[in-house]
Amino acid sequence: MKKPLLSKNAKRTLVAYSFIAPNFIGFCVFTLVPIVFAFALAFLKWDGSNPIEFAGLSNFAKLFDDTFFKAALRNTIIYCLGTVPLTMVASLALAVLLNQKVFGRGVFRTLSFFPYVASLVAVTSVWKMLFHPTKGPINTILHNVFNVAAEDLPKWFTGSLVLLSMILFSVWKYMGYYMVIYLAGLQGIPSELYEAAALDGAGTWNKFRYITWPQLSSTTFFVVVMLTINCFKIYDIAIMLAGGGSGELTESSTVLVFYIYQKAFINWDLGYSSAVAMVLFILVLGVTIIQFYGQSKKDKA
Repeated sequence: MKKPLLSKNAKRTLVAYSFIAPNFIGFCVFTLVPIVFAFALAFLKWDGSNPIEFAGLSNFAKLFDDTFFKAALRNTIIYCLGTVPLTMVASLALAVLLNQKVFGRGVFRTLSFFPYVASLVAVTSVWKMLFHPTKGPINTILHNVFNVAAEDLPKWFTGSLVLLSMILFSVWKYMGYYMVIYLAGLQGIPSELYEAAALDGAGTWNKFRYITWPQLSSTTFFVVVMLTINCFKIYDIAIMLAGGGSGELTESSTVLVFYIYQKAFINWDLGYSSAVAMVLFILVLGVTIIQFYGQSKKDKA
Protein backbone atom coordinates (compact mmCIF):
# COMPACT_ATOMS: atom_id res chain seq x y z
CA MET A 1 0.00 0.00 0.00
CA LYS A 2 1.38 3.36 -1.08
CA LYS A 3 2.21 5.72 1.77
CA PRO A 4 0.37 9.09 1.54
CA LEU A 5 2.49 12.18 0.92
CA LEU A 6 0.99 14.01 3.91
CA SER A 7 -0.14 12.63 7.20
CA LYS A 8 -3.65 13.27 8.49
CA ASN A 9 -2.42 15.92 10.94
CA ALA A 10 -0.38 17.62 8.23
CA LYS A 11 -3.44 17.83 5.97
CA ARG A 12 -5.48 19.35 8.77
CA THR A 13 -2.73 21.89 9.44
CA LEU A 14 -2.51 22.75 5.74
CA VAL A 15 -6.28 23.28 5.54
CA ALA A 16 -6.17 25.51 8.63
CA TYR A 17 -3.36 27.64 7.19
CA SER A 18 -5.18 27.89 3.86
CA PHE A 19 -8.09 29.57 5.64
CA ILE A 20 -5.94 32.22 7.30
CA ALA A 21 -3.53 32.68 4.37
CA PRO A 22 -5.62 35.23 2.36
CA ASN A 23 -6.06 37.52 5.37
CA PHE A 24 -2.45 37.10 6.46
CA ILE A 25 -1.11 37.83 2.96
CA GLY A 26 -3.31 40.92 2.75
CA PHE A 27 -2.08 42.06 6.17
CA CYS A 28 1.56 41.61 5.12
CA VAL A 29 1.19 43.38 1.78
CA PHE A 30 -1.03 46.29 2.82
CA THR A 31 -0.13 46.79 6.50
CA LEU A 32 3.08 45.14 7.70
CA VAL A 33 5.31 46.00 4.71
CA PRO A 34 4.18 49.69 4.60
CA ILE A 35 4.79 50.02 8.35
CA VAL A 36 8.31 48.62 8.07
CA PHE A 37 8.98 50.80 5.01
CA ALA A 38 7.70 53.88 6.87
CA PHE A 39 10.11 53.18 9.74
CA ALA A 40 13.01 52.96 7.29
CA LEU A 41 11.82 55.99 5.30
CA ALA A 42 11.94 58.18 8.41
CA PHE A 43 15.75 58.02 8.17
CA LEU A 44 15.84 58.70 4.43
CA LYS A 45 15.23 61.60 2.06
CA TRP A 46 12.95 60.84 -0.90
CA ASP A 47 10.42 62.72 -3.00
CA GLY A 48 8.99 59.66 -4.74
CA SER A 49 10.87 60.15 -8.03
CA ASN A 50 14.52 61.02 -7.42
CA PRO A 51 17.00 58.54 -5.91
CA ILE A 52 16.68 57.82 -2.18
CA GLU A 53 19.29 59.48 0.03
CA PHE A 54 20.27 58.62 3.57
CA ALA A 55 19.27 61.42 5.95
CA GLY A 56 20.10 59.96 9.35
CA LEU A 57 18.37 61.87 12.13
CA SER A 58 17.98 65.10 10.15
CA ASN A 59 14.27 64.50 9.56
CA PHE A 60 13.71 64.27 13.32
CA ALA A 61 15.94 67.30 13.97
CA LYS A 62 13.76 69.41 11.66
CA LEU A 63 10.76 68.73 13.89
CA PHE A 64 12.11 70.98 16.65
CA ASP A 65 12.10 74.03 14.35
CA ASP A 66 8.83 73.26 12.58
CA THR A 67 6.13 75.55 14.02
CA PHE A 68 3.39 73.89 11.96
CA PHE A 69 4.31 70.48 13.36
CA LYS A 70 4.27 71.87 16.91
CA ALA A 71 0.83 73.37 16.25
CA ALA A 72 -0.44 70.05 14.85
CA LEU A 73 0.94 68.16 17.87
CA ARG A 74 -0.57 70.65 20.31
CA ASN A 75 -3.97 70.62 18.60
CA THR A 76 -4.05 66.82 18.52
CA ILE A 77 -3.25 66.54 22.22
CA ILE A 78 -5.84 69.20 23.14
CA TYR A 79 -8.42 67.45 20.99
CA CYS A 80 -7.69 64.12 22.72
CA LEU A 81 -7.77 65.63 26.21
CA GLY A 82 -11.15 67.20 25.46
CA THR A 83 -12.79 64.41 23.48
CA VAL A 84 -11.86 61.30 25.47
CA PRO A 85 -13.32 62.25 28.90
CA LEU A 86 -16.38 64.03 27.47
CA THR A 87 -17.26 61.12 25.17
CA MET A 88 -16.75 58.61 27.97
CA VAL A 89 -18.97 60.55 30.40
CA ALA A 90 -21.68 61.19 27.77
CA SER A 91 -21.77 57.58 26.56
CA LEU A 92 -21.81 56.19 30.12
CA ALA A 93 -24.61 58.57 31.14
CA LEU A 94 -26.64 57.58 28.09
CA ALA A 95 -26.04 53.89 28.75
CA VAL A 96 -27.11 54.13 32.39
CA LEU A 97 -30.21 56.11 31.45
CA LEU A 98 -31.25 53.86 28.56
CA ASN A 99 -30.57 50.72 30.58
CA GLN A 100 -33.56 51.62 32.74
CA LYS A 101 -37.11 50.58 31.92
CA VAL A 102 -38.23 53.83 30.31
CA PHE A 103 -40.91 54.36 27.68
CA GLY A 104 -39.54 54.28 24.13
CA ARG A 105 -36.17 52.95 25.24
CA GLY A 106 -35.52 51.20 21.91
CA VAL A 107 -36.30 54.35 19.95
CA PHE A 108 -33.95 56.48 22.05
CA ARG A 109 -31.20 53.89 21.72
CA THR A 110 -31.57 53.99 17.94
CA LEU A 111 -31.56 57.78 17.86
CA SER A 112 -28.45 57.88 20.04
CA PHE A 113 -26.64 55.45 17.75
CA PHE A 114 -27.75 57.12 14.51
CA PRO A 115 -25.02 59.85 14.40
CA TYR A 116 -22.34 57.14 14.41
CA VAL A 117 -23.68 55.41 11.30
CA ALA A 118 -24.73 58.59 9.50
CA SER A 119 -22.58 59.89 6.66
CA LEU A 120 -19.83 62.17 7.92
CA VAL A 121 -20.26 64.49 4.93
CA ALA A 122 -23.97 64.85 5.65
CA VAL A 123 -23.72 65.49 9.39
CA THR A 124 -20.82 67.92 9.07
CA SER A 125 -22.80 69.87 6.48
CA VAL A 126 -25.71 70.08 8.92
CA TRP A 127 -23.42 71.21 11.73
CA LYS A 128 -21.85 73.89 9.56
CA MET A 129 -25.29 75.21 8.71
CA LEU A 130 -26.37 75.17 12.36
CA PHE A 131 -23.24 77.02 13.47
CA HIS A 132 -22.94 79.35 10.48
CA PRO A 133 -21.57 82.70 11.78
CA THR A 134 -24.33 84.84 10.23
CA LYS A 135 -27.15 82.56 9.06
CA GLY A 136 -26.99 79.68 11.53
CA PRO A 137 -29.72 79.26 14.17
CA ILE A 138 -27.19 79.01 17.03
CA ASN A 139 -25.74 82.46 16.41
CA THR A 140 -29.21 83.80 15.60
CA ILE A 141 -30.38 82.73 19.07
CA LEU A 142 -27.28 84.26 20.65
CA HIS A 143 -27.94 87.53 18.81
CA ASN A 144 -31.73 87.81 19.24
CA VAL A 145 -32.26 86.14 22.61
CA PHE A 146 -29.03 86.82 24.49
CA ASN A 147 -28.31 90.19 22.81
CA VAL A 148 -24.82 89.27 21.64
CA ALA A 149 -23.58 91.95 19.26
CA ALA A 150 -23.26 90.90 15.62
CA GLU A 151 -19.54 91.61 15.57
CA ASP A 152 -19.07 89.51 18.74
CA LEU A 153 -20.87 86.42 17.47
CA PRO A 154 -18.54 83.39 17.63
CA LYS A 155 -17.02 81.99 14.45
CA TRP A 156 -17.22 78.35 15.39
CA PHE A 157 -14.98 76.85 12.72
CA THR A 158 -12.13 79.36 12.69
CA GLY A 159 -9.67 80.72 15.21
CA SER A 160 -9.60 79.58 18.80
CA LEU A 161 -13.09 77.99 18.72
CA VAL A 162 -12.36 75.47 15.98
CA LEU A 163 -10.96 72.84 18.37
CA LEU A 164 -13.97 73.24 20.66
CA SER A 165 -16.29 72.70 17.69
CA MET A 166 -14.35 69.60 16.65
CA ILE A 167 -14.51 68.21 20.19
CA LEU A 168 -18.26 68.82 20.56
CA PHE A 169 -18.95 67.31 17.14
CA SER A 170 -16.85 64.21 17.91
CA VAL A 171 -18.60 63.67 21.24
CA TRP A 172 -22.01 63.92 19.59
CA LYS A 173 -21.08 61.61 16.71
CA TYR A 174 -19.31 58.83 18.63
CA MET A 175 -21.02 58.70 22.02
CA GLY A 176 -23.75 56.42 20.62
CA TYR A 177 -21.19 53.79 19.62
CA TYR A 178 -19.54 53.72 23.04
CA MET A 179 -22.99 53.81 24.65
CA VAL A 180 -23.66 50.40 23.08
CA ILE A 181 -20.40 49.08 24.57
CA TYR A 182 -21.34 50.40 28.01
CA LEU A 183 -24.83 48.92 27.65
CA ALA A 184 -23.28 45.51 27.08
CA GLY A 185 -21.19 45.98 30.22
CA LEU A 186 -24.18 47.13 32.28
CA GLN A 187 -26.27 44.14 31.25
CA GLY A 188 -23.48 41.85 32.39
CA ILE A 189 -23.65 43.10 35.99
CA PRO A 190 -25.54 40.61 38.21
CA SER A 191 -28.86 42.02 39.42
CA GLU A 192 -28.29 40.37 42.80
CA LEU A 193 -25.70 43.02 43.61
CA TYR A 194 -28.25 45.81 43.23
CA GLU A 195 -30.85 43.85 45.20
CA ALA A 196 -28.42 43.34 48.07
CA ALA A 197 -27.48 47.02 48.00
CA ALA A 198 -31.16 48.02 48.08
CA LEU A 199 -31.72 45.84 51.14
CA ASP A 200 -28.85 47.66 52.85
CA GLY A 201 -30.50 50.99 52.08
CA ALA A 202 -28.11 52.15 49.32
CA GLY A 203 -29.34 54.98 47.16
CA THR A 204 -28.93 55.52 43.42
CA TRP A 205 -25.59 57.30 43.73
CA ASN A 206 -24.10 54.69 46.09
CA LYS A 207 -25.24 51.87 43.80
CA PHE A 208 -23.46 53.55 40.91
CA ARG A 209 -20.36 54.36 42.94
CA TYR A 210 -19.84 51.00 44.61
CA ILE A 211 -21.39 48.58 42.11
CA THR A 212 -21.83 49.98 38.61
CA TRP A 213 -18.56 51.87 38.24
CA PRO A 214 -16.26 49.12 39.64
CA GLN A 215 -18.03 46.46 37.58
CA LEU A 216 -17.50 48.55 34.44
CA SER A 217 -13.74 48.85 35.03
CA SER A 218 -12.69 46.62 32.12
CA THR A 219 -15.31 48.16 29.82
CA THR A 220 -14.12 51.67 30.68
CA PHE A 221 -10.52 50.63 30.04
CA PHE A 222 -11.45 49.36 26.57
CA VAL A 223 -13.43 52.54 25.82
CA VAL A 224 -10.61 54.84 26.93
CA VAL A 225 -7.96 52.95 24.92
CA MET A 226 -10.05 52.89 21.74
CA LEU A 227 -11.10 56.52 22.16
CA THR A 228 -7.51 57.64 22.67
CA ILE A 229 -6.22 55.81 19.60
CA ASN A 230 -9.07 57.08 17.44
CA CYS A 231 -8.60 60.65 18.66
CA PHE A 232 -4.92 60.65 17.75
CA LYS A 233 -5.91 59.45 14.26
CA ILE A 234 -8.38 62.30 13.65
CA TYR A 235 -8.31 63.51 10.06
CA ASP A 236 -11.71 63.47 8.36
CA ILE A 237 -13.51 65.55 11.00
CA ALA A 238 -10.82 68.23 10.87
CA ILE A 239 -10.97 68.37 7.08
CA MET A 240 -14.76 68.50 6.87
CA LEU A 241 -15.36 70.95 9.72
CA ALA A 242 -12.31 73.21 9.76
CA GLY A 243 -11.11 72.73 6.19
CA GLY A 244 -14.52 72.69 4.57
CA GLY A 245 -13.41 69.76 2.43
CA SER A 246 -10.87 71.99 0.69
CA GLY A 247 -7.89 70.09 2.07
CA GLU A 248 -6.43 73.17 3.77
CA LEU A 249 -6.07 73.65 7.52
CA THR A 250 -4.56 76.55 9.43
CA GLU A 251 -2.27 76.33 12.46
CA SER A 252 -5.30 76.61 14.76
CA SER A 253 -7.02 73.58 13.24
CA THR A 254 -4.32 71.31 11.79
CA VAL A 255 -3.76 67.86 13.29
CA LEU A 256 -0.93 65.36 13.01
CA VAL A 257 -2.51 62.97 10.51
CA PHE A 258 -3.40 65.85 8.19
CA TYR A 259 0.16 67.18 8.49
CA ILE A 260 1.54 63.75 7.58
CA TYR A 261 -0.71 63.67 4.51
CA GLN A 262 0.26 67.22 3.54
CA LYS A 263 3.99 66.55 3.76
CA ALA A 264 3.75 63.19 1.98
CA PHE A 265 1.32 63.83 -0.88
CA ILE A 266 1.30 67.61 -1.34
CA ASN A 267 4.92 68.54 -0.62
CA TRP A 268 6.23 65.07 -1.53
CA ASP A 269 8.66 65.02 1.38
CA LEU A 270 8.16 61.35 2.14
CA GLY A 271 11.06 61.00 4.57
CA TYR A 272 9.95 63.91 6.75
CA SER A 273 6.31 62.78 6.71
CA SER A 274 7.44 59.34 7.89
CA ALA A 275 9.35 61.00 10.75
CA VAL A 276 6.15 62.79 11.81
CA ALA A 277 4.31 59.46 11.54
CA MET A 278 6.89 57.87 13.84
CA VAL A 279 6.29 60.62 16.41
CA LEU A 280 2.55 59.89 16.23
CA PHE A 281 3.22 56.15 16.56
CA ILE A 282 5.46 56.62 19.62
CA LEU A 283 2.93 58.98 21.18
CA VAL A 284 0.03 56.54 20.76
CA LEU A 285 2.17 53.59 21.86
CA GLY A 286 3.34 55.45 24.96
CA VAL A 287 -0.16 56.48 25.99
CA THR A 288 -1.46 52.94 25.41
CA ILE A 289 1.35 51.36 27.45
CA ILE A 290 0.66 53.76 30.32
CA GLN A 291 -3.03 52.87 30.19
CA PHE A 292 -2.30 49.13 30.20
CA TYR A 293 0.16 49.56 33.07
CA GLY A 294 -2.36 51.56 35.09
CA GLN A 295 -5.09 48.99 34.45
CA SER A 296 -2.84 46.07 35.43
CA LYS A 297 -1.93 47.77 38.71
CA LYS A 298 -5.60 48.44 39.37
CA ASP A 299 -6.49 44.78 38.71
CA LYS A 300 -3.78 43.57 41.11
CA ALA A 301 -4.90 45.95 43.86
